[in-house]
Amino acid sequence: MTTMTDPLVHDHDSGSPWTIDDLKDFPDDAGHRYEIFDGSLLVTPHADVFHGGVANLLNRLLTRQAPDDRIVGQSVGVSRKRTSYFVPDLFVVPKAAFDKGGDALDPADILLVCEVLSPSNARQDLVLKRDEYAIAGIPLYWILDPNKRTLTVLELAADGRYREAAVVEPGRVWRTDKPFPLAFDLGEIF
Repeated sequence: MTTMTDPLVHDHDSGSPWTIDDLKDFPDDAGHRYEIFDGSLLVTPHADVFHGGVANLLNRLLTRQAPDDRIVGQSVGVSRKRTSYFVPDLFVVPKAAFDKGGDALDPADILLVCEVLSPSNARQDLVLKRDEYAIAGIPLYWILDPNKRTLTVLELAADGRYREAAVVEPGRVWRTDKPFPLAFDLGEIF
C-alpha cells in the first residue's frame, strides 16, 4: 500500500491518466517538481541555487521594464487540458489573467514562457515543452542556457511551430517589443 508520506509515491489507479486534480493531493515537497504530460506524471528535482538565481535575475530584469498591465511571474502552472500541466521557470501574462482564478494559467493568456536549462531537465525543455507550448499557442518561448550563457528566443510561426528569432549573448544590449518593449544585456544575469 502506498502512502502520501513518500512524495514520489501517490495512490493512483494505474489505468487512468494523471490530471491536475491528482496534484492537489500531493504534499508540499521542496525536493521535487511535479508536472503532467498527456496523463503521465513527470517528477524532476527542484531547481538548484544557481538555476533559481538565474531565473530570479531574469524575472527582476523583466519586471523592472514591464508595463503596469503585465505580470512577470514564476511558480504557477500552465495547462491546456486536465491531463497536461507544466510549471515554467518564468512567464508573462496580462494582469487580467489572474482574475480568472483556477488551477493553472490558460495558455491563451500567456505572452511568454521561459525555461532555464539544467542537466536534469534539458531534454524536457528543448523537446517536450517546446512542442507542448507551441501546440498551446504560446507566442514566445525563451530558453535560457546557463552553460552556454545564451538566451534563445523562439517565436510561434504561422505553421504552429517555433522558429528561432534570436540568440542573445552577454556583452551587448538586446532590444525587443515582445512581450513588451524591453532592453537588457544578458551580462546582467551572467
